[in-house]
Amino acid sequence: MKLAAIRRYRSELRAEADNYEGAEVLAKEYARSTRARYLSPYSHPDLLAAIGGIALEILEDLPEVSQVIVPVGGGGLIAGIAQVLKALRPAARVVGVEVEASTPFTASLEAGRIVEVKVGPTLADGLAGNMDPDSIAFPIVQRLVDRIVLASEPALEAAVRGLVESEHLVAEGAGATAVAAVLAGTIPRVPGPAAVIVSGGNIDTSRLASILGARGKT
Repeated sequence: MKLAAIRRYRSELRAEADNYEGAEVLAKEYARSTRARYLSPYSHPDLLAAIGGIALEILEDLPEVSQVIVPVGGGGLIAGIAQVLKALRPAARVVGVEVEASTPFTASLEAGRIVEVKVGPTLADGLAGNMDPDSIAFPIVQRLVDRIVLASEPALEAAVRGLVESEHLVAEGAGATAVAAVLAGTIPRVPGPAAVIVSGGNIDTSRLASILGARGKT
């Protein structure tokens, strides 16, 4: 579905890499050799500044927000939100959610530096992969994010299904990751309102149908 969307916008798609890290390396090499501009999906100051607008919108609706829970892949989303939220409401907690199949931030925060991890298959394919060693998001997460927790694959499926059934909202696995952690009870509650980020609805219709049809079988 994602590849079809790229082609639909008449982009030149070169499906040559085996994984996300490989695609990132090839993209950078292409940019260097052709003087094209490489746009990182998670590690550019302008991108993080734009993402910070999400925190502004949260504070407009929930000025007393006590906790914001964010899906974590490359870290751009949570870094952008954390910078603005912590500047305007320092008492609010920022919690990130990785998937069990891809934990570069959990491992890197424990090591105190960016490390490479083994990445497995996951419904949250949009979050899977290792970080760019030059990531500007990682030090921001180190400094400002209060906690990173993990979401399991069954929890991801339950979150995708629950969003459709309860909210009539279609989310991909990556987009529903923060919801999965909340539903699984892995994030301690704190007094005051919380905001849970749902980001992305690019899920194959066949996979969505399979998840919805699995209700009551697990």
